[in-house]
Parts: sequence; structure tokens; C-alpha cells
Amino acid sequence: MHYNQHATEFKYLIVSERDCNFGLSVNTVGFQSIEAGGIYPPKNHPDSYYFSPQQGRVLNEYQLVYITKGKGTFHSETTPESEIEKGTLLILFPGQWHSYSPNMETGWNEYYIGFKGTIADNLFSNSFISKENQVVSLGINEDIVSLFSKALEVAESDKSFSQQCISGIILHIIGEIIYISNNQKYEMNKAAQKIECSKIIMRENIDKEIDAKEIATKLNISYSWFRKVFKEYTGYAPAKYFQELKIRKAKQLLVETSLPIKEICYKLNYSSTEHFFSVFKKSTMMTPSEYRNIGKCPKKLDEE
Repeated sequence: MHYNQHATEFKYLIVSERDCNFGLSVNTVGFQSIEAGGIYPPKNHPDSYYFSPQQGRVLNEYQLVYITKGKGTFHSETTPESEIEKGTLLILFPGQWHSYSPNMETGWNEYYIGFKGTIADNLFSNSFISKENQVVSLGINEDIVSLFSKALEVAESDKSFSQQCISGIILHIIGEIIYISNNQKYEMNKAAQKIECSKIIMRENIDKEIDAKEIATKLNISYSWFRKVFKEYTGYAPAKYFQELKIRKAKQLLVETSLPIKEICYKLNYSSTEHFFSVFKKSTMMTPSEYRNIGKCPKKLDEE
């Protein structure tokens, strides 16, 4: 099984005058998985974002790009060509020429978010983050992946004030970048990095079956060590942790969408609705319908 091989997910947002007045507005957010030998960038983005790695590009916005798998290269007006690996975050500045791409031998996974506004200008002009230090080694961090994923979920929901919600997420990400990059004591050892990698694999493949032994093999560690250290690090055995991720996602879908329960079961790759109901009730002490009814969806959405 090839884990972390998602289809490209992205959203380009409409920015209103109200959003501009907020001081931080979001133009795009997304995720893309580039397989080894794959075309980069994929040819499904607007002309203003599409570019040739040989020629590079200039954006009119800030972007944060987080690499969670694979490796590649980056260079810009202020940064010589550099090798970048998973766990690296790139900070792109408006009006600055830059170029980056994954290695053909490895491909990579990237999360990205593009934004502009006076709040961003103030943060970057006051030397919290500079053009001279735009390649930041954060290590693999599930919390940061979770923030990017949440921004994409909010963008795809198209609800009122999504812009302001995502703007808050951006500030959270920037705060994490400043904190992690400036605190040596926060850097994680190799064992912790392996566990963070495994957690991200689970999160990015929540709609598939996860084999903990295969994850251990993929990370070049023994299964017995992986299971022991994973439980010490998270408090859960790997299979239990993955099940908790599925239940958390099911709760979100039940409350925030009108998807039929059977479709949620299918979306999360449960073997049957009966199995889903059993696992969900054991975890929450409620059936999926009962959980949905006490959530924020006031009308009856489906039948079990």
C-alpha cells in the first residue's frame, strides 16, 4: 500500500472588501502529493500560480509551504539554491522571485496557504521572519499539519466568515514557526520524529485501512519498538490512535455536514454500517444519529 498518496486538494477563495479590512485575507489553501517522477507543478492551477521550476515565478502574496514527505530544492532572490527535506517550511514573499520543486526520485507532499494584508506586512516587516531566513527546519510536526488541514476544511466549507477563521489559523501557524525555530529545547529527537511521521501518515490516510506493521516497515523501524514507543508518546497503541482519528472525523462530519450516515461510514472506510455504529457507540456512548441530533444541525438530515 502506498500511504500519503492523496489526490490534489485545493481551494481558491474570494476576497471581499470586508475581508481586506480585517487586515489578513486568504487567497488559496491546499495540499498536493507528487509521486516520484510526477509532473510538477500539476497543471490544474490558475495561470497566476502555475510556474515552471526552471523559470520560477513572482507572487503578489505571502505563502507558507510545508513539506511533509520527500525532498527537493529551493532558491530565491535572497536564498541560494538549497536542498530541502521533509519537515521544512518555506516562506514566500510578495514581489520576490523564487522557485522550488521536488526531486524526481522521491517526489514530495506539500501543504500550502497564500495570504496578504497589513497584519502580515507588520509581522514580516518587524523581523519576526525575514527574507534571509525563509527556509525553516521545523521537523515533522502533526500539530502544524493539523492546522493546514483545518484551514483547508474551513475553506472547502464555504461558510460565512471562513476568511476570518482561516486568518486565525495562519496566525497560529506563524506563531508555531517562530516558537519552534527559536527554541532549541523544542526540537524533537529522531524517535519522536518517527512517531510524528507515523501520526501524519495516519491522518492523511484516514479513508484507508492502516497496517501498523507496514507503517513501521516504511519508517525503517521494528514493529515492536514502534508499538512500544508510539504508546509511550501518545498514550494509545497505533491501531487505537488511528481509530480515535476516525471517530473524531466522523463526529466532525456528523455535526458540520448533511452527509448521510451510510456515506460517512463509506467515506471513512468502515467495513459495514453495523461495525461503524458499534465502534462509534463504544467510543461516545451514543449512536451516530443521537450524536448528530445534539450537535448544531437543527433539522433532521437523514435516517439510519
